[in-house]
Amino acid sequence: MSTQLRRSLMSGLDGLRHEPSPKRIRAALGDQTVVDTTRAVLLWEPRRVVSSWAVPIEDVAAELVPAAAATTVADKEGYALPDICQRPVLDPSIPFAVHTAEGDVVDVRAGQQVRAGAGLRLADPDLDGYIVLDFGAFDAWWEEDEVNVGHPREPFHRIDVLRSSRQVRLELDGQVLAESSRPRLLFETLLPIRFYLPREDVLAELVPSSTRTTCAYKGYASYWSPVVGGREVTDLAWTYEKPLREASEVAGRVAFFDERVDVVLDGVGRERPVTPWSERTHH
Repeated sequence: MSTQLRRSLMSGLDGLRHEPSPKRIRAALGDQTVVDTTRAVLLWEPRRVVSSWAVPIEDVAAELVPAAAATTVADKEGYALPDICQRPVLDPSIPFAVHTAEGDVVDVRAGQQVRAGAGLRLADPDLDGYIVLDFGAFDAWWEEDEVNVGHPREPFHRIDVLRSSRQVRLELDGQVLAESSRPRLLFETLLPIRFYLPREDVLAELVPSSTRTTCAYKGYASYWSPVVGGREVTDLAWTYEKPLREASEVAGRVAFFDERVDVVLDGVGRERPVTPWSERTHH
């Protein structure tokens, strides 16, 4: 019997997973480079869907000081994604401080720079001598000589941006938000299709939001709150004004959360997908 590939990829979600990387990985605290290694591994703690960098302790030019005990997560805590896994997954909104892998939590200190709980010494024989690092606790990361934003970029995750002439109509509460025959379709591993539309094809009034988010594959997003029935729907849409290279074709275009609007594609209504953003504000 054939197995859907995404289920195969997620079959080990309950366990500790890692993948060696051939890249040179560096990280900084302030103006000091405290990680410089060519032996990094991508590390997924049990039930996490986004990886962290784990590096040899000897490649960390900082003091590692024992910290308070790790926070553990209840078995049923997380977000249900039935299309991917039977158990709740830990999406990026769950902070690094919540650990599902065994190990000792440490503070990372370099001069006056102190990052509490920013490291986890793993208690796993296959990764003896490695420490997992909190991506967000450091001031900058590089893969080779390119800045890495958001979280590590994974070899099993990709985006494709394709031009299309399919007819896309977005509605909410009976109001047409946008209609276009010239979308850019962005396909991303394990995520719904995102429809990036020219701004002139957006019919609803868009009110700028102060919300900003980061994607390792697309860059920095700014948000819009469209006016629907006289009220603003907070952070329902977003734009990448200056996306990363792989997403350059969506620059300046507007996308909406399919999870929270009604999408009609070539005259056929689509079911709203279920993702961690179905009931949350941020992308």
